[in-house]
Order: sequence, then C-alpha cells, then structure tokens
Amino acid sequence: MPDAFQPAPPPADLEVDASGLKCPLPILRAKKALAQLASGQVLKVITTDAHALRDFQAFAKQTGNALEAQIETESGAVHFLRRR
Repeated sequence: MPDAFQPAPPPADLEVDASGLKCPLPILRAKKALAQLASGQVLKVITTDAHALRDFQAFAKQTGNALEAQIETESGAVHFLRRR
C-alpha cells in the first residue's frame, strides 16, 4: 500500500541515469548536469545507491537547488531537482 498521497513530479528538462554508481558519483553527475540547465529548469536523476535519498537531500540543502520530489523504486530512487 502506498504511503501518503504524493503529487506528480515536475516534468524534467534533463535526465541523468546514475544507476549502478556509488556515492559520490551520482551527486557529481547531477552537479554537472545542473550546470547545463537554466534557472528554474528540472533535472531528473535515477539512482540505485542505497544512500542516494539522504545524499540528494543534503546536496539540495548545501547548493540551494530545490529537491522537488524523491520517489523510491524497487531498484533505488528517482530524484527531481529544480535549479536555483
């Protein structure tokens, strides 16, 4: 049974598949991809690292980019970051 109602994630302007990569590589890939986006655009990052949920929360807090959504999947998680 799903947790609480979760709004649909925002549409992504760019997607990064960091599946199979361990910390800090998913964050580094996200940082590089965010640099290609304009302010307000959304990056979708697919991860399989067990620590990625926590890592992306800390990354968003440190960089000022908004973490719009995190969706846990069977194999990992999908993160949506809005560039500041």
